[in-house]
Amino acid sequence: MREARWLGRGGNAPRRISFGADYNPDQWPREYWTEDVRLMRLAQVDIVSVGIFSWAQLQPSMNEWNFGWLDDVLDLLHANGIAVDLATATASPPPWLTTAYPEILPVTERGETLYPGARQHWRPTSPVFREFALGLVEQLAQRYATHPALAAWHVNNELGCHNAWDHSADATAAFRSWLRVRYCDIATLNEAWGTAFWSQRYSTFDEILTPRLAAAHPNPSQQLDFKRFSSDALKQHLRAERDVLRRWTPDIPVTTNFMVFDDIKAMNFADWAPEVDFISNDHYVSTKPTSRDELSFSANLTGNLAQGAPWFLMEHSTSAVNWQPVNVAKSRGELAADALSHVAHGADAVCYFQWRQSRAGAEKFHSAMLPHAGEHSDVFHDVVELGKTLTSLTGVAGTRRKPARIAILFDWESWWASEQDSHHTDRFRYRDEVLDWYRAVLDAGLRADVRPAGSTFEGYSVVVAPALHVLPAPLAERLDAFVRGGGHLLVTYNSGIVDENDHVWLDGYPGPLRELTGIRVQEIRPLLEGESTVLSNGARSRVWTERVDVIDPSVEIVASYADGDLAGRAAITTLATGAGSASYVSSDLDEGGRAQQISRVAEGALLESELPEALRGEVELMIRTDGSSDTVFLRNRSPRPVDISSFGSAHTVVGEHVDGSNLVLPSPGVAVVDLVVSRVERRSTALAGTRD
Repeated sequence: MREARWLGRGGNAPRRISFGADYNPDQWPREYWTEDVRLMRLAQVDIVSVGIFSWAQLQPSMNEWNFGWLDDVLDLLHANGIAVDLATATASPPPWLTTAYPEILPVTERGETLYPGARQHWRPTSPVFREFALGLVEQLAQRYATHPALAAWHVNNELGCHNAWDHSADATAAFRSWLRVRYCDIATLNEAWGTAFWSQRYSTFDEILTPRLAAAHPNPSQQLDFKRFSSDALKQHLRAERDVLRRWTPDIPVTTNFMVFDDIKAMNFADWAPEVDFISNDHYVSTKPTSRDELSFSANLTGNLAQGAPWFLMEHSTSAVNWQPVNVAKSRGELAADALSHVAHGADAVCYFQWRQSRAGAEKFHSAMLPHAGEHSDVFHDVVELGKTLTSLTGVAGTRRKPARIAILFDWESWWASEQDSHHTDRFRYRDEVLDWYRAVLDAGLRADVRPAGSTFEGYSVVVAPALHVLPAPLAERLDAFVRGGGHLLVTYNSGIVDENDHVWLDGYPGPLRELTGIRVQEIRPLLEGESTVLSNGARSRVWTERVDVIDPSVEIVASYADGDLAGRAAITTLATGAGSASYVSSDLDEGGRAQQISRVAEGALLESELPEALRGEVELMIRTDGSSDTVFLRNRSPRPVDISSFGSAHTVVGEHVDGSNLVLPSPGVAVVDLVVSRVERRSTALAGTRD
């Protein structure tokens, strides 16, 4: 990857955690700009993303260009020591373009056109849109290639957030071309899609449509391929813009902001990661009780998409967003704690949407670094304090995430396929299941890396594979080799159901893992809303159960079903293979049940928590390292203050004190601790998070 110049700019100046926001000066009169820069300097902002939604300003009509205002903005920012992540401005086409060429507008599965008036109203496969978008990118790249403010290029914005699923004529033609490359001939496609069912056999690729609104459930293999194609189509647009930028500015790194959070699932970001020079991510917390663990989960996955290297938090919020059913403002301390949680998982830049809160438009109630209340507000005060904290973390910038010994696998294709129609239950949620197992690891005081399923397992003692619904044979072979090499695998229900074509593995689930686990699932038995079943170890399931046969006499039955039709049958099993083991969990478990299984597998792998016993589950431990010394982050996961003075024998204490000696981490709060000499000589350098 090209060096990310937003890291360690300024000659011999120490590296720092960059701090900034999306900056939209074109939405404000010029007299605001000088004040913006003054306040940015007060907050120690050193980088901003500019021009994200500025196409109509930059190109007011087809043959008219207006760069003067952007020249002035970049000059002003550079003069004040603020670098620019310059956007290509292609996220939302201007009205003149959609008026002249309405064929660039996306189409839904119902055949409805998505019209202008919001954003991202363009087809990823439209050759007309691509021509105009790349023309704009070319103009920007030529003009600003040598501008001293330019630190990075920002392709488009949140690719696929609103236009991932397009069923237009352009998309149909592109889908057919994609299928020709994937399958080569129509007979191979017919086999892969199982078109003998419901008389769906195709004679030519030209008969194929995108999976539009149909009389019944569309072909599931077709749906899965359409999801793959749609992610690829957006990736191809990313590549097209990136290649123009690289031609003009080969030394300026290129990125685009991923959306690794909550239920954003249309893009396979593991597949996209090699296409950018550094990973960037947008993340927004929800109002769910698990929202901060979800933040950790998403930041962890983002850090592993970056392969442990530093990454760029392009957007998050200082307080409330504007697009949830109820947009709750953050409490005091959450702004800093959220930011430092991302830093703990590898972010070397902390940025927000946006700098100045909008006065008009659909996002005018979305919080910003400079809120409607202005400079004299709690939010801006907290922004300034966070700027000071980030500036102090010079020893953290440039360090890498320290790998854990537990890997939790995340698979976009299993997410896509397992939540399609015509399945056993629509109550199953793939991402929630993976998050639940991640939370179980945190509850045990352990660390885990959330890794794409295609990643290497080297260096890990434990691999947790929740609901690996799509299980191609090569992945099953790698899991088998991991266990036979001494690793410990925990695989859960709804795994090994189908292959890469969404064809069922015959002779029982978990398909190619039957021999490794020593069990065979005869039948899936989902539970109705309000139903539950109890296991012999006291765990309770509310969504999913399975009829399990033990097919290897060496299998240890860890727990059985204790009631209902499955009473007495195996529910949780383990099969030792040499120094390794493969455990199978046949139902969704409650918190206590997951805790028992994580404890068992960790004990089998001889893994112990790096936290004192009193802190296990109460705080999350995260580590960044430069290879010779570590920086530890402690995040308070509990709703109450936590005494963290037991973490090590020596502290330079910053924060709230109890009895003049103990260090208390508020809720919310994140402490930053340097491990300079050894694991027992620790120095606290920052404590973020306060209570009203």
